Amino acid sequence: MLNLDKALAFVKSKMPFVPDVGIILGSGLGSLGEEIDIDTEIAYSDIPDFPRSTVEGHKGTLAFGRFGGKKVVAMRGRFHYYEGYTMDQVVSPVRIMALIGVKRLMVSNACGGVNPDFEIGDLMIISDHINLFPTNPLMGPNNNAWGPRFPDMSKAYSKEMITLAEKTGAAQGTLLRKGVYAGLSGPCLETPAEYKYVRIIGADAVGMSTVPEVIAANHMGMECFGMSVITDLGVEGKIVETTHEDVVRAASEASKKMVPLFRGIIEAL
Repeated sequence: MLNLDKALAFVKSKMPFVPDVGIILGSGLGSLGEEIDIDTEIAYSDIPDFPRSTVEGHKGTLAFGRFGGKKVVAMRGRFHYYEGYTMDQVVSPVRIMALIGVKRLMVSNACGGVNPDFEIGDLMIISDHINLFPTNPLMGPNNNAWGPRFPDMSKAYSKEMITLAEKTGAAQGTLLRKGVYAGLSGPCLETPAEYKYVRIIGADAVGMSTVPEVIAANHMGMECFGMSVITDLGVEGKIVETTHEDVVRAASEASKKMVPLFRGIIEAL
């Protein structure tokens, strides 16, 4: 089990307030971070025993500020299992958020759509997920101070926050999809057969993040909301060769809709 004592103490010594909401920004979605009225920003490289973000499109800072009329802390870049980190390391920022008092977590990601009704640029509210990672962040000895050995996951994504998102989207005139997100290890994008597989087992989108973070957050009693930006399509007849640059570009464009949506949800909390 990862020891978070040094990292936690450092973040507590720098944070200006206890945030109301935690936000995790995925690939190409950093523009939301630019909209936060930042009070304090901490580089991941300054935090003891903290991972480093190695993916293009991830700034690599923990930002404390105000957004949507609330105090927030935002991860401007996340950690992935495919970067070679252990699951403990991947979810360590979520653990720290919970330990400093964050009660609600909003997670975003860029992903591939496997629902034939989806188009590139669509925003999808995550209603549930399927964990296809080869491991789980709760493996190993359980820290009873953090949460139960067998946490319930029947409401992994907050029904209240999903309803708020739907109302906010309707008020803003933003089309919102809703569906199940499948989490795979990556880093290669899926084959056509793999896209077909995740669709058959009940997913609407597939990506390489979010699931471990939401598991850890639920373990520690946090209320979670997730949103995916569909940046490429894994639908038969619509599959084309895709690069990470394509994903970041599509996510950056779609973030123009996501920023006001997140602001509206946070204002309504």
